[in-house]
Amino acid sequence: MTRAISLHDVSKSYTRGVRVVDRLSLDIEPGEFLVLLGPSGCGKSTVLRMIAGLEEIDEGELLLDGEWANDLLPADRRMAMVFQNFALYPSMTGRDNIGFPLRIEAPGADPRPRVDATARMLGIEDLLDRFPAQLSGGERQRVAMGRAIARHPTAFLMDEPLSNLDAKLRNHLRAEISGLTRKLGVTTVYVTHDQAEAMSLGDRVAVLRGGVLQQVGTPRSVYALPRNVFVAAFIGTPRINLLRGVVRAPLDGAMTISLGKQYLRLPEPLCLDHQLLRVQQGREVIVGLRSEAVRIAEPAAARPGEVHITGLVEHVEFQGHEVLVHFNTGSRPAVVPDLEAPRPAVRPARRRRREGGTVLDRLRERAGALRAGPVVTLDDPADAGPDQTPPEGRLPGDLIVRTTPDFELRHGMHVPLLVDLAHLFVFDQHGDRICPAPARLPDLEE
Repeated sequence: MTRAISLHDVSKSYTRGVRVVDRLSLDIEPGEFLVLLGPSGCGKSTVLRMIAGLEEIDEGELLLDGEWANDLLPADRRMAMVFQNFALYPSMTGRDNIGFPLRIEAPGADPRPRVDATARMLGIEDLLDRFPAQLSGGERQRVAMGRAIARHPTAFLMDEPLSNLDAKLRNHLRAEISGLTRKLGVTTVYVTHDQAEAMSLGDRVAVLRGGVLQQVGTPRSVYALPRNVFVAAFIGTPRINLLRGVVRAPLDGAMTISLGKQYLRLPEPLCLDHQLLRVQQGREVIVGLRSEAVRIAEPAAARPGEVHITGLVEHVEFQGHEVLVHFNTGSRPAVVPDLEAPRPAVRPARRRRREGGTVLDRLRERAGALRAGPVVTLDDPADAGPDQTPPEGRLPGDLIVRTTPDFELRHGMHVPLLVDLAHLFVFDQHGDRICPAPARLPDLEE
C-alpha cells in the first residue's frame, strides 16, 4: 500500500512571526519519488516534518489519500523517516534496531522474519549482530534504511540521508535508494540541498527558496525551463552564467543585447521569444547562458542561430573528461545572494492608500510574496567605472564554458566564442524568466 500526499496552502511560523514555510501547495502522487530541493534554511526539512506529524501546521491543510490529516498522530500516519544522523540506538545491535519499531507495533509477533528479509534486500546480513559503534557511516545508514523498510510504510520521508557520507559512498547509496524505492513502489519524499542528488533520484523536483515553492517539475523540465533566475542558478553544474545586459531594439536596425563591451546580435527574422523582448527596450535584464550554450570556435564555423563574441582566459579547470574555462568577456555578473544566504531580503510592506486596499493592491502583495523578495542583486552602476570593471574581489566577466581537453588554453589568451541563442535565457530585474516566454501568453481577446 502506498499513499497520496497533498499540501494545500500550508504555512509554518516560529518566533517573531517569521514564516519558514509560506502557503506551500503540492500534490504528491502514490508511488512518486519527489525531491524537495533548496539551500539550507529554505524550509524543506520543516515541510517533511509537517508531513510526518513532527511539526504542527499553523495554516493550510495536509491530506493523506484525500483525508484531512493535520491532527493525525505520527504513529497513525504509517510513514517511515530516515534521518541525516542515522538515529540508531547505540546499545542495540543492527538486528534490534531494525526490529524495534516492529516490536512496538505488534508486541506479540516475532519480528525476525521481516528483519531477515529486509537485511537480505539491503545486503546487510553480516551486520545484524554488530553495534552502531562497530559500523561505518554507510553501514549505519543501511541499517537505518532497513529499520524504515521493515515497517512496510505507506511513505518514506528522507531528510538528507546521505549528506554525512563521503562522495564515493554517497553515489553508491544514491543508486541503491533509487532502485529500492522503485522496487517497493512506495511514495518517497526526499530532502536535499545537493542538486546532483535531486536530478538523479527524483521523478519530480520541487525547488524551495525562503519557504516559498519556486517551481516543481521533472528534472529535465526544471533544468531546461527554469521559472526564475534562482532556479536557473541553483540547478546545473557548473552554475549558469548570469550577465547583466541591456536590450537595444531600434526600429530600423537589428535587435541586440548589450553585455558591456560586447553584445549579442539576435538573428533575423526574430523568433517569437526574441520578438517579445522588444518591450524591454532600454531596460536592464539578466542574461543566462549555461556552459554548454557557448563553444570555442572561429566565427566562420558559426551554425544558424550562433553569434560571435570573444573572451580572455582567466582560469582553466581540468576535470579529466572535460575542461571548464573561465573567460572575461568585459561584462558584469548578476549576483544571486540566496545561493549563499538563503533567507531572502524582506520587502517593505506596501502602503495602502485607503483602508482595506484595492484588489490590485492585494494581487501585487500576493505576487511579491510568491517571489519571496528580490532574487537577484544588480549593483549600482556607480560601483563600476566607465570601463565597467567589476568591484574588487569579483571575477571579471565570469563566463564559464565547458569544452573538451583537446583545447590547450593558457591564462591571458584571447579566444573566439560562439553563443547558441537557442539556449539563451533572459530574466527581468525581479528575476522572472521572460525568454523563453511562458508556455501560455495572455490572449488580449479574452
